[in-house]
Amino acid sequence: MIVLGIESSCDETAVAIVKDKKDVLSSIVATQIDAHKEFGGVVPEVASRIHVENISICIEKALQEAGLTMAEIDAVAVTKGPGLIGCLHVGVQAAKTLAFAYHKPLVPVHHLAGHIYANELVVDLKYPVLALIVSGGNSELVYMKDEHSFEILGETQDDAIGEAYDKVARVLGLGYPGGPKIDKLAKEGKPVYTLPQPKTEGRYDFSFSGLKSGVLQFVKRMERNGQTFEMADLAASFQETALNEIFSRVERVLDDYPEIRHFVVGGGVSANSRLREKVEALQDKYPAVEFTVPPMYCCTDNASMIAIAGQIAYEAGRRADAGLTADCSWEIE
Repeated sequence: MIVLGIESSCDETAVAIVKDKKDVLSSIVATQIDAHKEFGGVVPEVASRIHVENISICIEKALQEAGLTMAEIDAVAVTKGPGLIGCLHVGVQAAKTLAFAYHKPLVPVHHLAGHIYANELVVDLKYPVLALIVSGGNSELVYMKDEHSFEILGETQDDAIGEAYDKVARVLGLGYPGGPKIDKLAKEGKPVYTLPQPKTEGRYDFSFSGLKSGVLQFVKRMERNGQTFEMADLAASFQETALNEIFSRVERVLDDYPEIRHFVVGGGVSANSRLREKVEALQDKYPAVEFTVPPMYCCTDNASMIAIAGQIAYEAGRRADAGLTADCSWEIE
């Protein structure tokens, strides 16, 4: 089965064509990072306008790269949500147009499900699955007893971890996007500074707002007292504290749900080198669980994952008609 996927939930205009969930025939991603750098983050109105400019070009390039025509496409999958509403609308309208013009099935896809199913590119998921989704807009632990079941066990109570990275990078004057910059700088330092340990009510929930504020207060306190600090050490201290918050919850779930067979990660923060080290370290502690992190090229937003999720949804009988609309707060459950 050959699926054309479209992703436009935030600041990446992406179109991909995937065969049988494993073979990526083409993957086009038009990033907007340079356009949003001067603002220190994504500006929704700017992002949606750039999507309008890019979407047709990306569709054409994806078909050319795959060496296919729309006649050879079996279904069109698109991110329905969650995300920035104006950005989502661009992808949804493009997908509806293709499906209507070429008489193809239209399949709505949840963005976070796409991040989970991206792992199918390297391994067949073994259920029950525990999925850790970490990105600029999401931090969630999702339990899947089977391929079509999603239960949120834990989620952030405030900022997503990727958002915290961006805000801390801004405090440190590193620029946008903050995740890769902090990850790189942290390698040069050591986690020697004590930062606030986040507190949450839920056993599996996360919180990063207090940690982000703690970094800002640390910097201001040092400046006020005329003291200096090592930027690399502060970056390492923030990163270690944030990831410890994540993995303490992961271990709680793995201890409480011994039936879990597979742990997977998805989202832009899954590209973080220290996070990948921590996933690898879990393998010795939980030998009965298989651990998978997706390839670097499909950690950030892309349409390959939407095409894969689209085939899974299609095979489950999910379809949409011309009334399909974007849903910026669509729940995965």
